Order: sequence, then structure tokens, then C-alpha cells
Amino acid sequence: MELEAGAIVEGRVTRIMEFGAFIEFPTGESGLVHISQVAHEFVKNIRDHLNEGDVVSVLVLGRDDKGRLDLSIKELTPAPVEPPRPKRLPRQAPEFENKLKSFLRGSGGFGGGGGSKKPGGGKGGRKRR
Repeated sequence: MELEAGAIVEGRVTRIMEFGAFIEFPTGESGLVHISQVAHEFVKNIRDHLNEGDVVSVLVLGRDDKGRLDLSIKELTPAPVEPPRPKRLPRQAPEFENKLKSFLRGSGGFGGGGGSKKPGGGKGGRKRR
């Protein structure tokens, strides 16, 4: 039986590499599930998802230039529902930003001191007797 693109087949994980897992089918043919086709989320370590000897269902994506099977587990699982992103806040009116800049310049900025001296002179702290 020739495995064609779109077929869903069960196979056994025979070898795991950093870049993916090799799956062997009852027909004796084997193919590769690339690490990017294991799960919808980012997969750092494929061994967190698959182990040698596991029986998995895969979707045949097709064949590469050399006739090797490209497989996917991810395409058989529903995509996770992402929560809606919050809306961006509108930019403040330019008048507000100009007033804020003017205020910060006049007050010495963010804790800049504004040129005022502390009473008692010196660097602050307790007065000497």
C-alpha cells in the first residue's frame, strides 16, 4: 500500500533525534515528523512529547524530493484557542504630551532636584553639633 498525502496512518516511533521523530508503519515504510510538526506550541525537547516505542497517529503531508515521507501529528490535533489580545490604548493628544514635557522641564524632571538646596547646607542627614 502506497502512502499518499492526506492519509491518516498509525505508526510506531522507532528513533528520536533533536530535529524530529522517525515513524515506522506496518507496511515497513518510515517517515519523519519534524519537531515543528509535533505540537502547536513551541517544542524545545521532542522527548517531552514522544518516546521510542509510542504508537501515534500521523497525517501524511507528502514526500520530499528524495521520496521520503513528511508527517505531522500537529495537523491532527485542534489548534488551541488563543485569548483575544487587549486593544491598544489610543495615543495621548499632542497637547497633553507638550504640557507634560513643559512641566517636567520646569520642575527639574524626574527627581532631578530642580536646583533647590536643603536647609542646613551640606549633604543632608543629621546636623552636627
